[in-house]
Amino acid sequence: MTGARTLLYKEMLRFWKVSFQTVAAPVLTAVLYLLIFGHALEAHVKVYGSVGYTSFLIPGLVMMSVLQNAFANSSSSLIQSKVTGNLVFLLVTPLSHWAWFAAYAGASVVRGLVVGAGVLAVTVWFAPPGLAAPAWALVFAVLGSAMMGALGLVAGLWAEKFDQIAAFQNFVVMPMTFLSGVFYSIDSLPPFWQAVSHLNPFFYMIDGFRAGFFGISDVSPWVSLGVVATSLAAVSAVALRLLKTGYKLRS
Repeated sequence: MTGARTLLYKEMLRFWKVSFQTVAAPVLTAVLYLLIFGHALEAHVKVYGSVGYTSFLIPGLVMMSVLQNAFANSSSSLIQSKVTGNLVFLLVTPLSHWAWFAAYAGASVVRGLVVGAGVLAVTVWFAPPGLAAPAWALVFAVLGSAMMGALGLVAGLWAEKFDQIAAFQNFVVMPMTFLSGVFYSIDSLPPFWQAVSHLNPFFYMIDGFRAGFFGISDVSPWVSLGVVATSLAAVSAVALRLLKTGYKLRS
């Protein structure tokens, strides 16, 4: 556990030393989304009957920031170590694949939660969304960021250069995030696209997180919890298997 704690500390220190880029920049991006979409649609859209659009948008932006930054933390750290060659210093240590996973995923959770808290602290002044069930919000934030940290590990192990990580984020993570109900309720979609949305695990993360603020959601938070927990277990199993076999680490 000493090695895992040390690697976790190193990963947390890595993103915190450039917090202007890794924390402040995502917060600014979320605020810009809120200002643009909130200003354009606040007077035209009501969600869940009486919830204002800006209030509805805030939890979605918070969770979107949590997920994207959790993925970016583990994936960017691993690919940077592979490209620069300093990964060899980790490979010569007696750290198990469990220690690697715990450190990288743990640091991703911390960065995701820090960025999410920053986004919430800044945006909540525009339209306080309330907090009907804070336990749900915390559970989905932790599980969602852990899953994205594990997914970032998979992407970082697979990729051999920065372009591949960028492609994974732009063509997989970004579309699934934007099409998960961040900016709209899926009840407003045609039946076909509602069915498609229910196949997206990111939707359940954001919908469950939003239930913590309003006590209302498109699907039961228990259903969302089951989908997110299953997704986390599946992605974690893949990441652990790749770490154990040394996939693209020792070749």
